[in-house]
Amino acid sequence: MAGKLELPPLQVLVVFEAAARHGNFTAAGNELGLSQPAVSQRIQMLENILNGPLFERRHRGVQLTESGNALYQIVRTSLTDISEQIQRTRHQRSTLRIDTDMGFASYWLMPRMNAIQALIPGVEVQVSTSPNDYNFRDNNAHLAIYFGNGNWPGTHAQKLFPEDVIPVCNEQVMRNLKQNHNPQDLLNFPLLKLPETRPQRWLTWEDWFRSQGVAMHHHAGSRTFNAYSLVIQAAVEGQGIALGWRPLISALLESKQLFICGPQVRTERGYYLITAGGKPASAQQEKVTRWLLNEAWNFHHTLPHKDDALLKYE
Repeated sequence: MAGKLELPPLQVLVVFEAAARHGNFTAAGNELGLSQPAVSQRIQMLENILNGPLFERRHRGVQLTESGNALYQIVRTSLTDISEQIQRTRHQRSTLRIDTDMGFASYWLMPRMNAIQALIPGVEVQVSTSPNDYNFRDNNAHLAIYFGNGNWPGTHAQKLFPEDVIPVCNEQVMRNLKQNHNPQDLLNFPLLKLPETRPQRWLTWEDWFRSQGVAMHHHAGSRTFNAYSLVIQAAVEGQGIALGWRPLISALLESKQLFICGPQVRTERGYYLITAGGKPASAQQEKVTRWLLNEAWNFHHTLPHKDDALLKYE
């Protein structure tokens, strides 16, 4: 265990640093809100502690002695380090960073940013996105929302939304489908999709058709986009049929920009709220965590399922 530090009062060191920097007791006093005699008194106190002069008194100011200059270099560096660390700590406490993927940020998080900001006024909310899977070692966010199976070692993960997937299209494509169409009829239209991943990270069109008992062979009309926002935009424009992940496409269904055109499938994966395991949460982080969990709960309990059958796919 480190021993007790033998130090003069911190205020005395602060006065000494200002006096040495200005080379003038009066100027140091003006900066610190002290009178010239008060500055002189504190410098005398420090010189008494050190048993030696720190300044040579001159007619138009003061000049550091050799020992005074040596002490000044140490005190200046130490006070600067303390000041910079305080600024860093203050900045850290005034920010809340949330990491997620672009699809979740665009379609679910961004419409709720005002509500999150209202929870923690005066705190800068930072949103960062990545197309990659969550990596605990490389992540410095206070909160993360990522898609997966919930298994990220070293973290605490709480499921917000299961992977609920439904085929969606715009009104024109919906009209071109037969009124009582079956899943196989979707193969008559371009299928809009994301690139395949290895290992597979989310439900694919092949998975969806398999869950419906339909064999999907090579589909020449498929269109692949490298971002989910492009997939959804293509569906809104009537370029084909996309797989829609709830809750990402829920607002587009409510606004009738998209329509459900096939049964819903659920997997064991989903979107998880992730925090570093064993790391104490700030008050701001706890507030936002509770709010996110409550928003997810409200979504599940207000979601209508009357117009799409729910199938479980594993």
